[in-house]
Amino acid sequence: MAKVDAEPSSPHQLWHSVDALLGRGRVPLSQDIGATAFHGFFNAKVAGVRASTADAPPPSFTPAPTGCEFRVLRPITTTDVIRAVKAQPDKQCSNYPFQTRVLKSNIDTLASFLTELFNRSLSSGAVSIAFKAAYVTPLLKKSDLDPANVQSYRPIANLSVLSKLLERLVAQQLLDYLNESKLLPDLQSTYRPHHSSETAVVKVLTDILKALDGGDLAILTLLDLSAAFDTVDRGILLRRLETSYGLQGCVDRRTHFVRCGAFKSVPTLVLRGVPQGSVLGPILFLLYTADLVLLIQRHDLCPHLYADDTQIYGTCDPSATATLTDKMSACVDDVALWMCSNRLQLNAGKTEVLWCATSRRQHQISREPTRVGTDFVQSARSVRDLGIYLDSDASTKAHVSTTVSSCFNVLRQIRSICRSVTPPVLQSLFVSLVLSRLDYGNAALAGLPTRELSRQTSVSPECWCAAHFFGKQVRSRFIATT
Repeated sequence: MAKVDAEPSSPHQLWHSVDALLGRGRVPLSQDIGATAFHGFFNAKVAGVRASTADAPPPSFTPAPTGCEFRVLRPITTTDVIRAVKAQPDKQCSNYPFQTRVLKSNIDTLASFLTELFNRSLSSGAVSIAFKAAYVTPLLKKSDLDPANVQSYRPIANLSVLSKLLERLVAQQLLDYLNESKLLPDLQSTYRPHHSSETAVVKVLTDILKALDGGDLAILTLLDLSAAFDTVDRGILLRRLETSYGLQGCVDRRTHFVRCGAFKSVPTLVLRGVPQGSVLGPILFLLYTADLVLLIQRHDLCPHLYADDTQIYGTCDPSATATLTDKMSACVDDVALWMCSNRLQLNAGKTEVLWCATSRRQHQISREPTRVGTDFVQSARSVRDLGIYLDSDASTKAHVSTTVSSCFNVLRQIRSICRSVTPPVLQSLFVSLVLSRLDYGNAALAGLPTRELSRQTSVSPECWCAAHFFGKQVRSRFIATT
């Protein structure tokens, strides 16, 4: 308890200690896999995607509207730097010695120096080598996977705090231009104000519910990509930025290496892809894949994108399910071909299909599998879409059940350590691990019958017992949530 109480000023260490108490710590890396082996596997995976798309036809490019150009970034001011630093998340790159809390507490003194450094980078088109070097940490994809199998891991890139700060300042100017010129795709929810993964799911679910209310059926396909961010072709990216968005520039060479404990691999050049751990990486990816929206709409189907997650859905009369299935398969074929042309790869093995109908029309749902490339995918009873579970009867019962189960599980864990930590720590755990689960996806539950909502609020007696330790503020927030 003394150790936890001594760590309130170090959130990273505090949560590390709490995770250890709760038994929530990450599965340690296998001692049988070294940093060099991880590095080789991650590079080989990208090379495999490149090889599988080598014979694809050349990509096409949609021209930008007349007059849309963004040639020069405006100079950054000290006010911009101070504002960006104060809004910076309290995250730390362990490979970079400059701590975020030190930067924030001394930003009034450091702002002028950072402003000069950043403006020189923007005017010359070059940044420090330290800003372009990332260390990669292998992270187990799921806790139940074999930690001794290198294929069970995904690469997580870590960049310096100052590198992300510069990118955040550039990203703001870029997004201002894209929004003013209306160049961001309407049906892409990433990096748009008042849009999130939750609003993306609610948009899709609302359209499906409207169709079901009219007596139609609906089909939803969730596409999965293999190493999407890591396989972006930089030559195609630069040409698309210039042709479709009026952007010009060059790409600096980046390096990365894998670190496992005290060991690290030899740094190598990053020849393709956009850094997923960066600020600009996701923005560049959504610009890279924006043409998918028009491609899907040409098949009379509805798309909605969130970063590299692509949702395709359509509706039909119960008598036309075979026609809609064929239309969906043809659309996925064209999407897969477009991805190959742009050196991306559709992962048919992880693509999911969900047929939706009211509970009374479930017998009218097509039982035939949907062709996805050369594979045939059977319709699921429920799918997990951006963290929200959707059912074939559009009831979101699976989401309620999963949320309630996870909340009770966390509350049991919290109860087991309640005598080992202080009330402020318990309050943080309660808000972060319980209320966050109840909050997420609430919009998708609108209109759900009372008997289903009561299952969600069944967490409340346990929460009231936990909230007894935390004070009126947490209790009032819980009441507002449920």
